[in-house]
Parts: sequence; structure tokens; C-alpha cells
Amino acid sequence: MKKLIDGVLTNMTAEEISARQSEETDWNNNNFNRELNKFREKRNKLLSETDYLGASDNTMSSEIITYRQALRDLTNGLTTVEQIEAVIFPEKPSE
Repeated sequence: MKKLIDGVLTNMTAEEISARQSEETDWNNNNFNRELNKFREKRNKLLSETDYLGASDNTMSSEIITYRQALRDLTNGLTTVEQIEAVIFPEKPSE
């Protein structure tokens, strides 16, 4: 493996190669967690879009309650990136 220093390609030491391979392994092993975090961000955004309906002067419809619970339940049982990618988000009911 080579590295670029000040525009010059030089060979990496065995220690540098080992460290780089360890970094790549860690990156690949954490792919599920990165994807799950992105998934949760999207889910949380959708939940926040209906938060105002829970204000003290509003009563959430049963459809909104069901929708919000379905959003919260989406992460249940997810163990692979493929499962995350296959999830279909529920449609938001009319308010």
C-alpha cells in the first residue's frame, strides 16, 4: 500500500498498513449502526411533524396515534442493513 505525502507516493510501513486495515474493518463493521442512525433520523423527523398534535389543547386522532406507534415500531427486529433498506414507512393520515 502507498500513501501520498506532499505530492509524493511512498510505501506504507507494516504498522501503517495494519492500522489502515483495522480502520477499514471498523468502518465496515459499523455500517449497520450508521444506517440505523440515518433510519432513526428519518423516523424521528416524521414523528416530530405530528408532535404539535399532542399539545394540551389538541386531541390526537386514533389514526395519528396508530401512525406514530407504527413509526416507533419500525426499528423492532432490524438486524441487517438489507432489512433497514426494505422498510416501508407508513403513510401519514390526514389530521
